[in-house]
Amino acid sequence: MIVIIDYGMGNLRSVQKAFLKTGAEVLVSNRPIDVKNASSIVLPGVGAFRDTIDNLERLGLTEAIKDAVSIGKPFLGICLGMQILFEESEEFGLHKGLGIFKGNVPKFVSSTLKIPHMGWNTVTLRKKTPLFEGIEDGQYLYFVHSYYVAPKDNEIIAGTTEYGGIFTSMIVKDNVYAVQFHPEKSQNVGLKIIENFVKIK
Repeated sequence: MIVIIDYGMGNLRSVQKAFLKTGAEVLVSNRPIDVKNASSIVLPGVGAFRDTIDNLERLGLTEAIKDAVSIGKPFLGICLGMQILFEESEEFGLHKGLGIFKGNVPKFVSSTLKIPHMGWNTVTLRKKTPLFEGIEDGQYLYFVHSYYVAPKDNEIIAGTTEYGGIFTSMIVKDNVYAVQFHPEKSQNVGLKIIENFVKIK
């Protein structure tokens, strides 16, 4: 059973529908016990960093997520679900994240680029990952974000994207996979990424 974590923000229906298209058994839940019993975990991300962390804490999900990651369950973080894996975000002040990875989450700063970074952009693969099995390098995927992750450990960077400079758009470390783009909004390529995650045991 793949559990999609519901922390009370955003519409999870599109993520759920994308996983159901692959034939996966999926449960949308905000209960720590379901995260504990899941075979794999998906943390989508919509909303503000601080509110997301507050809701996860209130629901008792932060420890459940950390425990699941520590024992090796496949984990997929999407957009904000990627950002909160890091130590700190600059969104509306400084706010602590889960601290699973070292690094912070700064905002795009540009006088010429539109912020948020919204729409289709390419991902350049930096290392081989089962998440992109059967997918060519340089595919277009759908982004919507004003902040990006800045990992301290370059070894976890699996994909990058250019938007006024190069930023990290995918990380992979052991059983943890996280992407800044939205695979559920990225048509056939995004669905293939989801299929690949479902196959990871």
